[in-house]
Amino acid sequence: MKIPLMDISCEKSILNEIQEKIYSIILRNDFINGKEIELFENNFAKFVNNNYCVSCSNGTDALILALKTLNITNNDKVIVPVNTFIATAEAVTAVGAKIVFVDSQPDSLEINYQQIADILENDTKKEIKAIIPVHLYGHMNNIFLIQEIAKKFNIKVIEDSSQAHGAKYKNISPGELSDIATYSFYPGKNLGAFGDAGALTTNNYDYYIKAKMLRNHGRYNKKYEHEIEGYNMRLDTIQAAILDVKLKYLSQYNQMRKQKAALYNSLLENTGDLILPIFDNDIYQDVWYIYTIRTEFRDKLQNYLLENNIQTGIYYPIPLHLQKAYRYLNYDKGKFPKAEKIANEILALPLWPFIQDDTIYYICKKIKEFY
Repeated sequence: MKIPLMDISCEKSILNEIQEKIYSIILRNDFINGKEIELFENNFAKFVNNNYCVSCSNGTDALILALKTLNITNNDKVIVPVNTFIATAEAVTAVGAKIVFVDSQPDSLEINYQQIADILENDTKKEIKAIIPVHLYGHMNNIFLIQEIAKKFNIKVIEDSSQAHGAKYKNISPGELSDIATYSFYPGKNLGAFGDAGALTTNNYDYYIKAKMLRNHGRYNKKYEHEIEGYNMRLDTIQAAILDVKLKYLSQYNQMRKQKAALYNSLLENTGDLILPIFDNDIYQDVWYIYTIRTEFRDKLQNYLLENNIQTGIYYPIPLHLQKAYRYLNYDKGKFPKAEKIANEILALPLWPFIQDDTIYYICKKIKEFY
């Protein structure tokens, strides 16, 4: 028995529904800016309790659109955590801004709140214009604390929610308190397309209109009337239709992920040196994009599980400040010790909504055998 890290195949009932949608779009030749775009945007905005949604080509473009919408431009600075996928930082430099990296929290995988405040206190020239907290693995940061810091220093907040479809912190969704939240609908995500797709959400009407124009060559309604310079970052109609079908099942599937994560936690409690993820339903309403453990014996454990046909993953093995792409920023090893420690210890175990309990029992049995 080979156990994958995740299984992104659709249930047959959903697949049939999706096929019908795709077929109808093909018959209508309605591939660009079709009616399914607005339908999905309205439904997703409602799902995440935001007023507006602007769909786009992928999660990276969603971040770029968000930054451009907030007028982040040349030589502005943006705070980004080092423990994230490179897309978060790439979007900053794509608009001509500069990256300011920060470490993780001492006791969790969240962004380091005190370090953010310290950096902003020392920003005497007021060059830092925004912060992009990343809600990793389906777990939200403390958005109340982030907003408190942002308001004190008058900076914008863009929540990178690419791994947090439906997640909440104290019953607050991404984008409810901040300026903009962005999402990726990469196939492996909780809400995944059949290809690349993304979106941003907001409660600010002006941001909504500007982002909508930016993603479609700077035009709002009329085809050849361009109010600003923009981009070609539209979402395909077919992908919107697929996402809208899958969105109807997302709450159910997120709940199933939560149950699987709870089973992992109960079975792995007090096993070796394992650090298990936070499971606090009163504060964090996580959606468990992935289930991660931490151990000083990560590489040995990963190899042992692979020998037993269990695939695992590392999110992420190299913190951004140590990537070759960012050598020009001159960050040395040891600059962000918490993130570096996480990168050496983190391990993702197999998780998807329909993973069998027996499979989780087997995985945990093998982990206990390792110890």
